[in-house]
Amino acid sequence: MAMARMKFHVAVTEESLARLNGHAKDERDREETWIAERRRERLVPGMPRRAAAAVRRDIRADVARMRRTGEFGGTRDDIVARAVQEELCARGLDRKWPKPPEGEVEAPGRRWGTPPSQPMGGGGYSHRVSVNLPYALGDTVRRAAYWTSKDSVAALQDWADRWGDGIEVTMREAERNGIPAELALLAAASRPSAPQSALEIRDRLRQQVLTTGDLIRAAIDRAAGRDQQEVPGAAGH
Repeated sequence: MAMARMKFHVAVTEESLARLNGHAKDERDREETWIAERRRERLVPGMPRRAAAAVRRDIRADVARMRRTGEFGGTRDDIVARAVQEELCARGLDRKWPKPPEGEVEAPGRRWGTPPSQPMGGGGYSHRVSVNLPYALGDTVRRAAYWTSKDSVAALQDWADRWGDGIEVTMREAERNGIPAELALLAAASRPSAPQSALEIRDRLRQQVLTTGDLIRAAIDRAAGRDQQEVPGAAGH
């Protein structure tokens, strides 16, 4: 039975995606080199078919085991999943989290009140990558992001009730909620402008919000930054 997976679509920089794909290709090449060497060692000319099939089966089993232990990186999803687990541990987030309120983590788009970390294009997040994580790991990512950010998101909501979100955010929210643009503009204009001190508070709160994208991007950078390992058992060949 195939392992249940949870899919994430994450915006990344061109450099991060290129490094991740390069690392995944290096891992695939290492694995293929190792398999070819083991076959040369173990498959003898004239070997009976049943014996040759057993050798190939054992090599496949060895590869599967080495993927599980991390000796081989495996697929791109395997590489990112391992790095996500490490990122959670590094941040102290690898633990059991309560289930968020129904519908909270399924909402599309960014967490409420948070701007894009970087703009799409122009040196920002110009590419997107789909990542399939084991379901339990993906669920931990979603829960950790929700509970870690809950208080800051609530404070941002209070801030917006007091000062508003600004014209651009107000218009975008109005369009999504079916509110006429004229009414949205009038509502935005009726609010007092936020002083610099309030804007600084908002910026600090935004920095405290952790999204699933933040976690997975950090994991991608963690994985892609690794130096290529030597092929296991390649010494002397």
